[in-house]
Amino acid sequence: MSAAPQPDDTAATGTDAAAPAARGGLPALAGLAGLPTQTVARAWGNVRDWATHGHLADTRRMPRLPIHLGDGYTVHRYEPTAPVDPALAPLLLVPPLGAPDFAFDLRRGASLVEDLLATGREIFIVTYDATGRAAGRRGLELWVDEIVPAALFAIADRHADQPVHLAGWSLGGLFTLLAAASGVSGAPIRSVTAFASPVDVSAVPLVAPFRSVAEYTGGRVFSAAYRTLGSFPATAVKWAFQLTSVERYLTKPVTLATHLDDRELLEQIEAVDTLMANMTAYPGRAFGQLYHHVIRGNDLAQDELRLAGRPVRLADVDVPVLLIAGADDVIAPVAAVERATELLTASPDLRFVVRPGGHLGVLAGRRARENSWSDLQAFLADHDRE
Repeated sequence: MSAAPQPDDTAATGTDAAAPAARGGLPALAGLAGLPTQTVARAWGNVRDWATHGHLADTRRMPRLPIHLGDGYTVHRYEPTAPVDPALAPLLLVPPLGAPDFAFDLRRGASLVEDLLATGREIFIVTYDATGRAAGRRGLELWVDEIVPAALFAIADRHADQPVHLAGWSLGGLFTLLAAASGVSGAPIRSVTAFASPVDVSAVPLVAPFRSVAEYTGGRVFSAAYRTLGSFPATAVKWAFQLTSVERYLTKPVTLATHLDDRELLEQIEAVDTLMANMTAYPGRAFGQLYHHVIRGNDLAQDELRLAGRPVRLADVDVPVLLIAGADDVIAPVAAVERATELLTASPDLRFVVRPGGHLGVLAGRRARENSWSDLQAFLADHDRE
């Protein structure tokens, strides 16, 4: 449940330096005969810049500093780019497992973090350590009951104990919803926004073959695999999401060759390649829980999920919620996301919108600013005051 590249998807590198060249590079100038002079000039300029600099996209990270170090996780605060507005409540971003956290911080000019900082809002993000012996033993309850709440308390401590907005993408969105549903921590949550977070996996075509195999084998095949490996490997995560857009991968050389004059599209493709190259492994125990309770049992859709031996029900979420689905998302189809609207019965302000883009595109696509980002900004503004 993380990102698959789609035409309007963007991402950024995992370092503060500019990204290396996209794998495979740009094709040679060919097939431009007969095109307008201006088109040829733009295409030539893009190829020249790529040849000179080794990349086109500016994927430097927005500066951030750690404010809280935990066992296997870190809470960071992004450095403000505009005067901080005390009337705007802070926002904590929650990335999914498997995908790099920099999906929120895209190439310059196309970054949700950059866009939010420009409004004067303080932005924080929690990141996870996916390596080490202990990582494989971490279950979903760790994120729901410990990591997300600890991050919220760390931020609230800096803001006179005021509640904090939460926004997550994909599995990160489910973490935010479940953290709000769990009453264990008493975390100070002001609102929750979930981008492309599938609640009903029966509506996800990609999952259907896995559910069939699980039914036939009683779940033993996948259980044996992740227990033996200790995790769901990063390479497997990458392959799984590439399968969701295999046609686009096959036609990528043609897309590059026929869009050499489209600088923004070329930057976008390059950034998505960087994202895919930085996928990480799913911790073994967490993947096992996802497999048995979400993929195989579809417990979330029935609001019957149990963590650490107790029920964690979306019906208990009593804060405002914004659900954003991607119109072209094959990992979290509209129906899979919309199912949550039938379960979040206690939310005082429940909003559901469908916006252009795929799984990553709805969060980070070229049309996100005027669509999902605008929805988020309006929702946060409506709930900045308690």
